[in-house]
Amino acid sequence: MSANLNETPSGERVHIGFFGVRNSGKSSLVNSVTGQNISVVSDVKGTTTDPVKKAMELLPLGPVMIIDTAGYDDTDEKLGALRIQKTREILNQCDIAVLVKAAGRDLNEYEQELIKLFDTRPFLIVNNKSDLLDEIKTPESNNEIYVSALTGHNIQELKNKLASLLKNQTNERKIVADLLSPCDLVILVVPVDKAAPKGRLILPQQQTIREILDNHCYALVCQNTELENILKTVTPKIVVTDSQVFKQVDEIVPEKILLTSFSILFARYKGDLNLLIDGAKKLSSLNNSSNVLISEGCTHHRQCGDIGTQKIPALIKRFTGSTPRFSFTSGGEFPNDLRDYDLVIHCGGCMLNQQEMTSRLERIKNSNVPVVNYGIAIAHMNGILKRCLKPFKIEL
Repeated sequence: MSANLNETPSGERVHIGFFGVRNSGKSSLVNSVTGQNISVVSDVKGTTTDPVKKAMELLPLGPVMIIDTAGYDDTDEKLGALRIQKTREILNQCDIAVLVKAAGRDLNEYEQELIKLFDTRPFLIVNNKSDLLDEIKTPESNNEIYVSALTGHNIQELKNKLASLLKNQTNERKIVADLLSPCDLVILVVPVDKAAPKGRLILPQQQTIREILDNHCYALVCQNTELENILKTVTPKIVVTDSQVFKQVDEIVPEKILLTSFSILFARYKGDLNLLIDGAKKLSSLNNSSNVLISEGCTHHRQCGDIGTQKIPALIKRFTGSTPRFSFTSGGEFPNDLRDYDLVIHCGGCMLNQQEMTSRLERIKNSNVPVVNYGIAIAHMNGILKRCLKPFKIEL
């Protein structure tokens, strides 16, 4: 088995970003905190040009994603603005921000701007290069510390401070466990078609199965083609299906059995379920002049029958009888200003951490644009959304 299957998924790791101006020692500090040469270190300003990410176990923090960023004061005419924009994009992913500054001087204008961008996010001010000071002052607040990446002074204390910030972030989110009682049976419908990855299950399916097992319930996995025969022999508490076969599965599963999809489960787990349900109303009013953004949080090779770029646009055309204009984004690409769009349709966000998914939804709301996710959109256009929300006791 690949070692990757045993690792905590990126979307479930705490993302810690290191920010600051050029030559503040960000990269040296990242290397010192992680005990690895993750980032290139040099006396030349602007050595770090692109964000550097490293997934790792960092005691006493646990599974984290460490991110080193380019200097926020980069003034290169061609690349500086792009690097600063990328730094802002990375901040949208971060659960915790670390501002690295040279010890012995006040915050400059760039560092003050970064603190404003941190907003309500937990952050630490790390005064690096404390070995160059004759005397180390007592920090003015609990979120400030003096360290030396060169000598290792206070590096462990820095890790402990980061861990204390994490303790304040309780995670009560559940994918499906709160819908179940011990020994309940869950049938998971996983179609195997051209879009299915060879030899493995996709992340939402893996995570859902693991949560079912962790809560002492039974998981039965099948393809949609075998579902009807299976239901002749067992009666599950709930059926969870891939959204692409929603309509077919709805016709097979008796009304007395609860039904939903992986995408709807993740709409609740990673986002704002009520907001996404409300956004489904916009689907009915789309027309030929409408602009629709379809966005995926991951990057993958587009194949024939791709759900985001082909199946959902085709379903919208049939449902509305019109041909809206479609735009597509994937991975970390996502607009800051969405006012040109009439609707955003987003994937379940399994590859995004909750902070980035929350950031995206906030940008959409601030642009006054409705948003819906794949599963909710597909259920709505197939006329089965009401049924698929019953597990959550939500009435349309």
